[in-house]
Formats: sequence, structure tokens, C-alpha cells
Amino acid sequence: MTAALECAMQEARIELLQRMPIFGGIRTEILQFLLALCPLVSAPTGEFFFREHDEGDAMFVLEVGKAAVLKSWRGQDHLLQILNEGDCFGEMAVMDHCPRSASIQAVEDCIAIRISAANLYEVYAQDLKQFALIQMNMGREVCRRLREANSRLFGARMEKRVVDIGQVFLAS
Repeated sequence: MTAALECAMQEARIELLQRMPIFGGIRTEILQFLLALCPLVSAPTGEFFFREHDEGDAMFVLEVGKAAVLKSWRGQDHLLQILNEGDCFGEMAVMDHCPRSASIQAVEDCIAIRISAANLYEVYAQDLKQFALIQMNMGREVCRRLREANSRLFGARMEKRVVDIGQVFLAS
């Protein structure tokens, strides 16, 4: 690869990260430092980045392709969401050091930036304020997703309640 092409790809990755809520407000030189530490991983169509209940120590930023978020129920995987270029996944395991809460499977050939907890620790050692901002942004993103999940759960419960009340009236 030519130096010009590598430089253009690096700039595109930095722009990708800067558009994400998790890296909002992070200085370019810190993102350059972080990206120098982080490998790119590829997942061909059908391959899993990780499976539910796997141990996890890294998050991923989807650079190319689409991936499915799958949750297992009674031995079957169920689609929760489709991830697109610029979406991140796996950050909960970086924050809470617990097993993966869902599986991520490539729907198309994918390339992702793998950002480990150790990579983020290197940012901590380099610039504590920028590290703290990343952590706060990750917390905000997880909170946003929790609010969305709560809203969906509430909506599902209310719909079930309406169906149950309707059945009571039909039975009368």
C-alpha cells in the first residue's frame, strides 16, 4: 500500500471515529495514537465477531459492512438489530468486564477496528482527560441504549396489557 493511500485511510478512520458519540470531542492526535494501537479485524459474511457469553475485553467500530446483533433464546438466535458502518459494539464488556450479552455476526463481509481495554488504558496513560471523556461518552451511549430498551419493553408490556383486556371483554 502506498503511503498516500495509508494516510487517506487513516484520515477516513479518524473522521469515522469523530462522528461517533463515543469519540465525540476527542482530539485528533489522541485518535491517531489510539488507532496506531488498534488492529483491524475482518469477518466474512456469516462469521461471528463474538458470541453471547464469550469473555470480552474489546469493543469494535464497524468500518465496512453490516452485522447482526443476535440474542439467543431457547437455542435459537433472534435478531435484535442490524449494525452499519460507523456503529460500535462490544463496549459493555470493556466497561463492566462481564461476558458478552449478545452475539455479533457479519451479514456482509466486514472490517472493524478492535479497541481493547488495554488500548484504552494506553490512552489513560497518555492523556487522562481524554480517557475520562471517552469513558463518559461510553457511559452515555450505554445509557441511551438502556433508555431505548426500557421504552421498547414498556411498549411491549402495554401492548400485551391491551390484548389481555380485550380478551376479557371478548370473553364476557
